[in-house]
Amino acid sequence: MPPERAHHFALSCLRFVLFLPGGKWLIKNLYTVRSAPVEFFGLMFPNPVGLAAGFDKDGRYLDLLPYLGFGFIELGTVTPIAQPGNPKPRLFRLAKDEALINRMGFNNEGVDALVERLKRNKIPIIVGGNIGKNKFTPNDQAVKDYLICFNKLFDHVDYFVVNVSSPNTPGLRALQEKEPLTKILIALQVANNLKPEAKPILLKIAPDLNKEQLQDIVEIIKNTKLAGIVATNTTISRENLSTDSLTINEIGPGGLSGKPLTDASNQVINYLYSSTKGEVPIIGVGGIHNVPSGISKIKAGAVLIQIYSGFIYQGPSFVKRLVKAISN
Repeated sequence: MPPERAHHFALSCLRFVLFLPGGKWLIKNLYTVRSAPVEFFGLMFPNPVGLAAGFDKDGRYLDLLPYLGFGFIELGTVTPIAQPGNPKPRLFRLAKDEALINRMGFNNEGVDALVERLKRNKIPIIVGGNIGKNKFTPNDQAVKDYLICFNKLFDHVDYFVVNVSSPNTPGLRALQEKEPLTKILIALQVANNLKPEAKPILLKIAPDLNKEQLQDIVEIIKNTKLAGIVATNTTISRENLSTDSLTINEIGPGGLSGKPLTDASNQVINYLYSSTKGEVPIIGVGGIHNVPSGISKIKAGAVLIQIYSGFIYQGPSFVKRLVKAISN
């Protein structure tokens, strides 16, 4: 089954099981485990393992995913206006590498549709809102898109993540440069401070930044007083893959996630942790494909972790295994 169809089919099966008599009790007992809560940027997380953005862009499965034991769910990336994303096929499995390549292109139903689903949500779980810009919004006007998403989602999510690091929206990664990124983050913080109670805003960065760019990120985070960093997004690198080069070339462009990203992501996390002396909280994501790789994120300097590709390859019990290992 094509990966994108398999994604929705699996979640439809989960919905079916949960709505059978005793289904919620069964799934919860199979896949959740008690853990010491983790305090992070003023929020109390029931456990340190979350679901990364991209898995449930539109909040369609927010009534299902908490039963699989996640400590928090990040929705999005969402944009002001609905957009179809890139043409299919746009999601590819690299089974030999336990990896995925995607060029989804911020396909989503728009921020208003997400807000309506969040209004109906009755499941108590920490929710993050991952926000981006529409494909055809020029970079010099991107700040408006981020502000629209921020203001509309503000009353319905617990924290925000600013996504300027996806490789699948043309020109988006240029917003990681110092000047445009500072402009976006300052505008968001101004809007944040006008609210009765500000909410944490984090920045999601790419694993492909060099040390000079990472140092700029550190400076920007401190100057704009952001709550933390999500490190890292997918990579455009294709190094050290077991999948043959012909297959890789046929797939074409897109962001690589999964096992091959482990070391690059850890290096970024460790550099950020060292550069900030641990003062800037980090959510570690990228290449968590087994329990040791999840623990390696914590050792590198992350406080919380998020999974996506590893969850697909390892199955729903992966969350429980990670929570137990990190808590011990």
